[in-house]
Amino acid sequence: MYHDGNGDRAQQPGLFVRGAVAAALWLAAPLALAAAASEPPAVLGIPVDFILFALTLLGVALFHHHTLRVALIGLATITVYKLAFTGFKTGPGIPGLIGHMQHEWVILTNLLCLLLGFALLSKHFEDSKVPAVLPKFLPGEWKGAFVLLAMVFVLSAFLDNIAAALIGGAMAHTVFRGKVHIGYLAAIVAASNAGGSGSVVGDTTTTMMWIDGVSPLAVLHAYVAAAVALVLCGIPAALQQHKHSPIMQYEPGSAQVDWARVGIVAFILITAIGVNVYVNVLHNDIADRFPFIGVAVVLAILLSTPLRKPEWSLLPEATKGTIFLLALVTCASMMPVEKLPVASWQTAFGLGFISAVFDNIPLTALALKQSGYDWGMLAYTVGFGGSMIWFGSSAGVALSNMYPEAKNVGRWLYHGWHVTVAYVIGFFVLLAVMGWQPTPKRGDPPSAPPAAQQPVKALPR
Repeated sequence: MYHDGNGDRAQQPGLFVRGAVAAALWLAAPLALAAAASEPPAVLGIPVDFILFALTLLGVALFHHHTLRVALIGLATITVYKLAFTGFKTGPGIPGLIGHMQHEWVILTNLLCLLLGFALLSKHFEDSKVPAVLPKFLPGEWKGAFVLLAMVFVLSAFLDNIAAALIGGAMAHTVFRGKVHIGYLAAIVAASNAGGSGSVVGDTTTTMMWIDGVSPLAVLHAYVAAAVALVLCGIPAALQQHKHSPIMQYEPGSAQVDWARVGIVAFILITAIGVNVYVNVLHNDIADRFPFIGVAVVLAILLSTPLRKPEWSLLPEATKGTIFLLALVTCASMMPVEKLPVASWQTAFGLGFISAVFDNIPLTALALKQSGYDWGMLAYTVGFGGSMIWFGSSAGVALSNMYPEAKNVGRWLYHGWHVTVAYVIGFFVLLAVMGWQPTPKRGDPPSAPPAAQQPVKALPR
């Protein structure tokens, strides 16, 4: 994986241990009292589940050189706590935990296969030397950096956003000579999440909507906000990157494209897209029962191995980042969130900020269960909103595996300020142009929306 050599010094593990002990002592008294009273434990009215998850996220933010350790400790703590005190949505004790994991295993396995598979795919793409000939076709100065982001945006509409982000990272590593600005890395993640927001094959959350009966056309208008957000975050990021390391000049004859690797990349991506569409269109009833897309990607990689051997040495480091994401996703799935606030544009807007720290997969599942949403608006908010912090989306985690220096919340927020600005402005442009348009999904009862949810034609001017 890539390093810029400018990462901060590792935090002392002792500081993390002292913080964990202090948090445990702080929670010990209310846990004991609640256990004696047979009531769900809470501190100042906040369920302890959320406090433990918040401490886990805080630990990830503060101890960015120990993110995997923090995530695993957080997952273990939350699991033990729920076993001892509250149980799971599927029941108490070990049977409840087993039932919970049976419910989550498809999403977790898909993420595992996609993150590892696309890490190998991105290396195939870089070794194909296609990125080395890109400067021949890209405009000079900052405009070339912006066009590269636009390419990631377009790719993500057809591919999974994880693949688009990793391909973008591979292109950036070559054309910027390995010196990629953190603000530009944030923009790559934002471009991949924006591009996937209006396509049911572009993001895990939009695919979930498709499986649950949302029409592909019902998410398409997310591109109104996504296109605006791409411009608003892409131009500042391109200027940052140009100042940090300009795009390299094309040298004729300096690179020979390996078309076999190009074919492998195309084969893996076409397989993933084809299986996704086939299963969801013709076998929608079983689409959420097996990790079809992830397994398809793994099989495609294995079938192409005789032609070009993948860079298997990438897997140990990629596995660490993948386990980190799976731990956070599992923690989020255990939170006692039974329902969201009433469906409205205000709720959708807020979910974008929540998705930056709370995985967007369980949020989307709750929204689908609740129904009554403008699915295009929700797809934009939970998708693009996760770009505001590096671990807020699977694309961000995947790219941070490639560029470990990005695993710093402070630097990501400081240098990637334009992502948050773009999210807010893009959202209100969408609201002004399209209004709030809740649409039913397959299986919803035919009923008119409540008065508070009637379409809003436009914002007051």
